[in-house]
Amino acid sequence: MSEVQLTQFSHGAGCGCKIAPAILDSILQSEIAPSVFKELLVGNSSKDDAAVYDLGNGTALISTTDFFVPIVDDPYQFGRIAAANAISDVYAMGGKPIMALAILGWPIDKLSPEIARRVVEGGRSICEEAGIPLAGGHSVDTTEPIFGLSVNGIVPINHLKKNSTAQIGDLLFLTKPLGVGILSTAQKKGQLEESDLPILINQLNQLNKIGQLLGALEGVHAMTDVTGFGLIGHLMEMVEGSNTGALINYSKVPVINAAKKYLAKRLVPDATYRNWNAYSKQVGFEKGVDVMEAFSILPDPQTNGGLLISVDCSAVEEIKNILTQNGLGNHIEEIGKVTEVHEKRILVAP
Repeated sequence: MSEVQLTQFSHGAGCGCKIAPAILDSILQSEIAPSVFKELLVGNSSKDDAAVYDLGNGTALISTTDFFVPIVDDPYQFGRIAAANAISDVYAMGGKPIMALAILGWPIDKLSPEIARRVVEGGRSICEEAGIPLAGGHSVDTTEPIFGLSVNGIVPINHLKKNSTAQIGDLLFLTKPLGVGILSTAQKKGQLEESDLPILINQLNQLNKIGQLLGALEGVHAMTDVTGFGLIGHLMEMVEGSNTGALINYSKVPVINAAKKYLAKRLVPDATYRNWNAYSKQVGFEKGVDVMEAFSILPDPQTNGGLLISVDCSAVEEIKNILTQNGLGNHIEEIGKVTEVHEKRILVAP
């Protein structure tokens, strides 16, 4: 079991296996007129991180699900990463997770049940860190290994954060560096240096608990987590939903240092090209930006990526203090700002 390489049993890696944005839009189209549920505060009408339902007592239920194929070879770590990624959707809405159910797809004819047990055990360990039970789940026999969670959370309605409520003039913050898609691709191709594996694992395991604290702040206007569509894709969802634009200062976007040496070897996930093709027509570049590098970094598919936060200028110092007090002092510099809508939705400056 210790020698198994889970990434060799899957066609993608982590959130990089998400269906392309254009194809997903086509799938979600329906000829059935949607019913109106007044208690449904967030649903299919927006591209948010989770569904939200008003419980009628000033509190709302957050409900989400997320699962994917292996992003690392170790079964236990795969379970931890998939679980942390699923729970992140609750934190991204400003909520507190309360319970999870496991989702397991397993190729029984290729991989032993003992390996699957290690995956589930990894998921259970992250649920323990989040302070929630892994209370059950469902499993099927599949052609590729798949794991994730269905997660429920709660949030006071006045603390609920959406990705569609950014305001012009807000400053943008990102709580984790980009580049895990590049490093995971290097691992899948057998080119990840041993010293870089802990960097990848540590970031992928990190819970976005800070989201619950940020939800309580009025100055946080909008929030989302950065996952399979990359920073550029999830920022695009934010500005389109808010009817705004954005300016990104590329030099301030945090990137895992090791990622750039793998870029030099052109170890780029296939999903990077997919993401770029989906959003590039709405992205402009100022003179001085290394466009080829930015092309590989900004659409890099993240798994359990950081929180993208849109903050009122008056609350910036408060946000920086909270980030610093919770071990995120390396991410207190804004990466850009929310602007009016221009010819290009997103402008990338040096």
